[in-house]
Amino acid sequence: MSIQFDPKERLVVAMSGGVDSSVAAWMLHDAGHPLVGLFMRNGVKVDEAEVHKKSCCTLGDARDARMIAARLEIPFQAVDLATEFEDIIEYFVAEYGRGRTPNPCAVCNRDLKMGRLLEFADELGCAGVATGHYARIAIEDGRVRLRRGVDPKKDQSYQLFSVSEAHLARTALPLGELEKPAVRALARRVGLRTSEKKDSQEVCFIPSNDYRQLLAERKAVLHPGAILDTTGKRVGTHEGTEHFTIGQRRGHGVVTGTPMFVVELFPDEGVVVVGAKAECHAVSMQVSDLNWVGFDVPTSGEVRCEVQYRYHCVPAPATVTVRGDAAQVVFDEPQMAVAPGQGAAFYRGELLLGGGWIDSAVRQGVQPEERAHRLAPR
Repeated sequence: MSIQFDPKERLVVAMSGGVDSSVAAWMLHDAGHPLVGLFMRNGVKVDEAEVHKKSCCTLGDARDARMIAARLEIPFQAVDLATEFEDIIEYFVAEYGRGRTPNPCAVCNRDLKMGRLLEFADELGCAGVATGHYARIAIEDGRVRLRRGVDPKKDQSYQLFSVSEAHLARTALPLGELEKPAVRALARRVGLRTSEKKDSQEVCFIPSNDYRQLLAERKAVLHPGAILDTTGKRVGTHEGTEHFTIGQRRGHGVVTGTPMFVVELFPDEGVVVVGAKAECHAVSMQVSDLNWVGFDVPTSGEVRCEVQYRYHCVPAPATVTVRGDAAQVVFDEPQMAVAPGQGAAFYRGELLLGGGWIDSAVRQGVQPEERAHRLAPR
């Protein structure tokens, strides 16, 4: 384990009740760090029928976190972040209403885990916060360097693209140099009750894993209308653009001889545009609200790097041209299903340079000024 804190420094450790945060806490405790365990209550009620699908944020998870803390003999608090989580839920719903695909985990990391918990750390006299993310942080030449975790299947550095360098400097990530099997083996070896607990795969405030159910519960305003192909031909209808994401292949009800994908969404007009796979590729995208980590943009504003534009995708070589707080990203080769609302993380190899939020994308074969919804349905 390599972290940037002196072993005598006191840390807040985020404890979700899962195996990752449990092992992170154990490793820091074993290294001699004084710790305070914090469990984040999100205020979301989970039906008993859904509890088995979850592995974070339930009452059972709070109990597991508390018992791990007791095992380590460290102070433990469950903090009420229902108001802060409500803000994230509202953002989530609003993004779908704008025809975008939200990334609540990146927002949570920025605003809560490496944001609000750092405020608690200050209140408790702690030097920083620790989490169970699979990524690596180091201070080199006085600057933060954030690298991918060594386990390529679990690497979570992408979800940290929007966390400020200052906050990352006060964050410990003990698991970054471990692979997941080794984490579970360590948990078993030291007798942690969470060693065999399943990983959470869902957004923590959507236990059903069906975001459309959340939209219905929140009485979100939907934008129904026509489904068009890329020539403007009407090929179906839908109950709301909010029910679709860029790259979606199933569930749109359009049957042709070839698979059709959602390629564009226009909620103001209630239009969903579908096309062949090749038409779902983007040649470039606009990114805003940039955040850089241990990296200074050259005076030319041009950065050659690899760009990861969703959590599970292979980073694509691209040229990033920076203009203030925004950038144009031009891919070397067209990329599949680039969705506004997602994050764009900039890498050089395993090193994260920074990132921003995708505002728009230019589809292959479409001029930037063209908008498919102007094609009258026929």
